[in-house]
Amino acid sequence: MDEINWSDRLIGIKGTRGVGKTTFLLQYAKEHFGSDNRECLYMNLNQFYFTTNRIVDFAYDFHLKGGKVLLLDQVFKYPGWSEELKECYDRFPDLRIVFTGSSVMRLKEDNPDLSDKVRSYNLRGFSFREYLNLMAKTAFRPYTLNELLENHTEIARAIVSQVKPLAYFHDYQHHGFYPFFMEKRNFSENLLKTMNMILEVDVLLIKQIEQSYLPKLKKLFYLLYAEAPGLPPNVSQLSKEIETSRATVMNYMKYMKDGRLINLLYPLGEEFPKKPAKVYMQNPNLLYPMGTTVVDMQTARETFFYNQLFKDNTLNSTPKAHFLVNNDKCFHIEETVVAKQIVGHYYAAEKIEVGENGVIPLWLFGFLY
Repeated sequence: MDEINWSDRLIGIKGTRGVGKTTFLLQYAKEHFGSDNRECLYMNLNQFYFTTNRIVDFAYDFHLKGGKVLLLDQVFKYPGWSEELKECYDRFPDLRIVFTGSSVMRLKEDNPDLSDKVRSYNLRGFSFREYLNLMAKTAFRPYTLNELLENHTEIARAIVSQVKPLAYFHDYQHHGFYPFFMEKRNFSENLLKTMNMILEVDVLLIKQIEQSYLPKLKKLFYLLYAEAPGLPPNVSQLSKEIETSRATVMNYMKYMKDGRLINLLYPLGEEFPKKPAKVYMQNPNLLYPMGTTVVDMQTARETFFYNQLFKDNTLNSTPKAHFLVNNDKCFHIEETVVAKQIVGHYYAAEKIEVGENGVIPLWLFGFLY
């Protein structure tokens, strides 16, 4: 919430299913307006009302009655939403609209009419810092990557003087990224449902893929999970197994990346539609719920590192290390401190509380947001 300029007239908040977009809107309304203030209104566009009523007409009525902030949830369920939001923007200059949508949406690229009007933000799942603050009732602040690299020893000592981060780290890897772990339901079943909904609704609906291709999409996701996490994908073999073209496999992988199911790691200077150097699950929680293979802990470590740095940094593959970060920093992801270290490289080690020089605790990279 602190990152958003709430004075902007049109704000889009994207995020994958399960990260709390609806809760985010309701929390904003509660904190800034309270439950009895009619200047702010939340509306889910799943409402059948919008099958025969336009957003523009609804916004007009709300505006006439003194409405100032309209919170619209799940806009991608409404056909023609971008044109109508543009019309609202043009007709009601003193009405602010905040809307949520799927991470699969490309707000500005696919909606040029909105490109100079909407401010877009991405709502992510919990960082390890946010999870730790919640579970241990602490109030640690986030750090920039440069702050961590320059002062990680002092930062880690200050944190471990108050709490034992490693006591919470494995639980975070298993279930801490999605806020719904706090609900009294089976987390793995809930996450499986979320993963299926991303493929069945978000990807198929927004990318306009025929329903008959859903089994191929699901099979590809499972094969990437089972055979290629943290490894180079064999695109030719994958295309044979799901009986489609290489180009379609690459497109499906891009859709899964946009849906925050996987991350694709490319060599420096390369990007889609080229074949990625490695495929990762988007966050470590996704490694666990399908349960047919034992989770490789090195893969989990690399997945965590990629996920936590992804927000504000660029990551590429490199033959010199596990990751090249921001074009110039080589990172090795390790279980513990390695005996021989390369000068000028960084090492993120899981089983240490406090590091020194170029060796940094892996958990500390969860404090970047």
